[in-house]
Amino acid sequence: MDNKYIPLYRKYRPQTFHDLIGQENIVHALSNAIKLNRIAHAYLLCGPRGTGKTSSARILAKSLNCKEGPTLTPCGKCPACLDIMNSIPVDVIEIDAASNRSVEDTQAILEKIQYVPVNGRYKIYVIDEVHMLSNHAFNALLKTLEEPPENVIFILATTEPHKVLDTIISRCQRFDFRRITTDDIVKRLQYISEQENINITKEALYSIAKNSQGGMRDALALLDQISVLGINKQIDVPDVNEILGKISFDSLYEIVECIAESDCSKSVPLIDNIYSKGNEPVQIVTNLTGYFRDLMIVKNCSDKDLIYSLTQLNELNLEKTQEQAKKFSVSEIIQIIDRLAYYAVQIKETTNKYIWLELAIIDLTNYKNLPSAENLLKRIEVLERQIESGTHIQPQKVTTQAIQRPEFKETIKNTSPTQVSDVNSEKQSEKLVSPVPEVVNPEPQKEVIQNQKQEQPSDMHTLWVSILQSIDSPPNRAFYSNLSRPVQISEEKIVIAFSKEMFVKQAKEGAKKQALVAAVSKYMNIPNPNIEIIINDNLDLTKKTVITQPAPEKKEEHDLRKQEEEEYQAFVEAKEEEKNAPPVKPVDSSSQAAMVKELFDGKYIN
Repeated sequence: MDNKYIPLYRKYRPQTFHDLIGQENIVHALSNAIKLNRIAHAYLLCGPRGTGKTSSARILAKSLNCKEGPTLTPCGKCPACLDIMNSIPVDVIEIDAASNRSVEDTQAILEKIQYVPVNGRYKIYVIDEVHMLSNHAFNALLKTLEEPPENVIFILATTEPHKVLDTIISRCQRFDFRRITTDDIVKRLQYISEQENINITKEALYSIAKNSQGGMRDALALLDQISVLGINKQIDVPDVNEILGKISFDSLYEIVECIAESDCSKSVPLIDNIYSKGNEPVQIVTNLTGYFRDLMIVKNCSDKDLIYSLTQLNELNLEKTQEQAKKFSVSEIIQIIDRLAYYAVQIKETTNKYIWLELAIIDLTNYKNLPSAENLLKRIEVLERQIESGTHIQPQKVTTQAIQRPEFKETIKNTSPTQVSDVNSEKQSEKLVSPVPEVVNPEPQKEVIQNQKQEQPSDMHTLWVSILQSIDSPPNRAFYSNLSRPVQISEEKIVIAFSKEMFVKQAKEGAKKQALVAAVSKYMNIPNPNIEIIINDNLDLTKKTVITQPAPEKKEEHDLRKQEEEEYQAFVEAKEEEKNAPPVKPVDSSSQAAMVKELFDGKYIN
């Protein structure tokens, strides 16, 4: 008990460049610099935690200040080497920039630079986490860092080089440390385990290496923590997972099986059992995310060695994982990982974390009911193919033989005497509306009109609009457009419905009938069309049939101006006569008067 215990990451800290693991390019560069005596005045060491930045700074300091140096193999026994190994700040001063970040701390350093080293050749300043210095401290250091005294060397270390000023980086030689590979960490752990008589399996060492995220210090700290379990038994992967708080492979496998089979009743008790053992909801979701990540790698990779290096799997559970991966597609795995990421955020932000954990597992067990991006893309492709082929409208079953008239609006562009009376000087009015929608027919329709000189429309409503356009008289056209609706239009028979008997009577007699017969004969090329006028009390007249009148033939400019002047003069005279006319006395409404009143109250003329 006299000897003080030293943690493994300190006891086995690299003492020479030969001991530095996984940074061969940096070792080669610094070694050649020492051999050629081309020592820079400032170095910047960047990289993740636990990859050897501070150790490299100490090794470089020992190599330069050793009594036998500059050398690549410091003796470790001279006063300079011992001071560095024991962290005694004589010639090599280590400064934590996180706690000495002000400009006053930097000025204190600069005041001592002028003194010569005591035991070595150089006075070396190792500033760790240099990105924590303030801008004022950086600026105070800037000039000295560019041109320090001959016997002063700065070694800056940081995990976040993007936070260091560019003016500082440009004055240093930069070396980027990379994450140490899993195989290199395992070899080092295996060597230390043999030296320390730690009874641990190789699979457990791989589990430690994979969880250290490329940092040797983290791996040694975890090995040191778990080594106390190897006194009476051999340390295995479950022991490592228990120390790390990770869920076992078997538990994760059972949960994912429930997700694959959409078995919600079984998955919720499994989650509750894992939660009862002390695992936090965020940790459970994180472990599930890692498992599905491994599942995706297994599904897309056939090289076993590569799978072992990229995942947490071993030979015992790889076969089970490969069978389970067949139950999911890649897009489904990505979708599940995305949902887990969403619930991880929600669990972190809420106070009742367990409820969100239950919601997450219930949602995942019903993932097959969720619309995936792959299914949506397939549906879009099918619709695109149907649109290109013209078969995108599916037949619909109808209970009646009558064809329902679709809602429609069109463009009216017409000039009539009625419009002249509505506005002062304008002779034309335009009402812009949407085009006529396509009618969905339950069965393929026969051609209504054949052997025509021009291509004719295929639905009844469009035919009716075209017939109305062929009526020359605007009042007659407005009569049929506002008060009637087509029931049947074919070569054999045309049936037109009105809502009231008096309109039926008008349509069967006189100029209105002749106008309709002439329009049908003209448009459909039928000499004596069979036109039937009927009454329908339930006729829907709320949505009027507005039509597009063909544009008039182009006239000369002076003719148009003359016509406009005549029409305007007639309009003015009509207004004057209306003002001078005696007031009309009220009379009793007869049937004829009632009809005229109804026509002119807005249903006949707008």
